[in-house]
Amino acid sequence: MNAFKLLVNDIRDVLGPSSGLNSEDVEVEDLTHLMERYVSNSEEWKQYALSNANMPYTRNLVDEGNGKANLLVLVWTPGKSSPIHDHGNAHCLMKILHGNLTETRYDFPDGDKEKSMEMKSERVHGENAVAYMADELGLHRMSNHGSDYAVSLHLYTPPNVARSGCNIFNPQTGKKTHIAKCGNYSAYGQRVKE
Repeated sequence: MNAFKLLVNDIRDVLGPSSGLNSEDVEVEDLTHLMERYVSNSEEWKQYALSNANMPYTRNLVDEGNGKANLLVLVWTPGKSSPIHDHGNAHCLMKILHGNLTETRYDFPDGDKEKSMEMKSERVHGENAVAYMADELGLHRMSNHGSDYAVSLHLYTPPNVARSGCNIFNPQTGKKTHIAKCGNYSAYGQRVKE
């Protein structure tokens, strides 16, 4: 078994029958350490890294664990970004498998007032870096400013976004729009039929 498959199994073992990262028996640090120990090797995860140049990024399901989490490989088109978004009251742990991704964080908009969203912080995550994000930390946008595809591994727990969507935010007005479901481009290395 290769190191990527071992990582997937180890994540499943840490989550066990729990409810995910919001459970008292699961520590973010334990999962972070597992992701940090894995040294990215594209031969091990490339079967999950399906891309589409017409999309800013693709969501490729690797594992659903105990049904309380999902593990995805996201492939980021060069020069593209996600919208500013929340995580549907879920936790997200991310590892960069290839390239660099820029994470720009924002506070939630203040009430119903229309105004530009203000950047809170910006950080470039390089290959093998691990980062954590949750709604209590605010909103963010992920961007691939490089000339090659970037690839990242994301653990979402609970998998609320896959089930009931998330909110995206207009950077000029702060207006929130609910996206009902964020589907997968592929599952277990196979393209999902639309």
